[in-house]
Amino acid sequence: MRQLLLLRHAKSSWDDPRLSDHARPLNARGRRAAVAMAAAMRDLGLSPDVVLVSSARRTLQTLEALGRLDGPPLIVPMDDLYLAPWQRLLDILRQVPDTARSVLLIGHNPGLHDLALALVGPGGMATLGAEGQRLAEAFPTAALAEFAIASPWHGLSAGGGRLLRFLVPADLPEPAA
Repeated sequence: MRQLLLLRHAKSSWDDPRLSDHARPLNARGRRAAVAMAAAMRDLGLSPDVVLVSSARRTLQTLEALGRLDGPPLIVPMDDLYLAPWQRLLDILRQVPDTARSVLLIGHNPGLHDLALALVGPGGMATLGAEGQRLAEAFPTAALAEFAIASPWHGLSAGGGRLLRFLVPADLPEPAA
């Protein structure tokens, strides 16, 4: 069984209109949420072998806010992940070596949310109860979805994931300042 972690970048700043979307940094709320999610990931023992991260500044800063990850994992910044649709994200995941047991993908909406919904599949969503309903409604900034994947990475397809948990920053205690 493989593990897929989907993490949306934390809240970014729109304060400087001169910056391109790709160059927008995290705001203070986003940094706090990323630190809180990092603590939750550590508490849950989530330690990926591979981290695929969009090359956007806010995704790279989200990864940085996670702190030192156990392993340490192979970290692969990718331009292709920037605002990618779910089908492209799925194609990228299919290229992960089958020796990787756990992958963390840090990306953007709507592609990340659409990928999470596609992995569960229309039939799987009905069986998820409240957790599935929350995922169906939104994938907020700094949210984390954990999936169990039975197939090898190269065989990953829509409907090929089982949602284990969906955490949003509002579920977590505020980190100490």
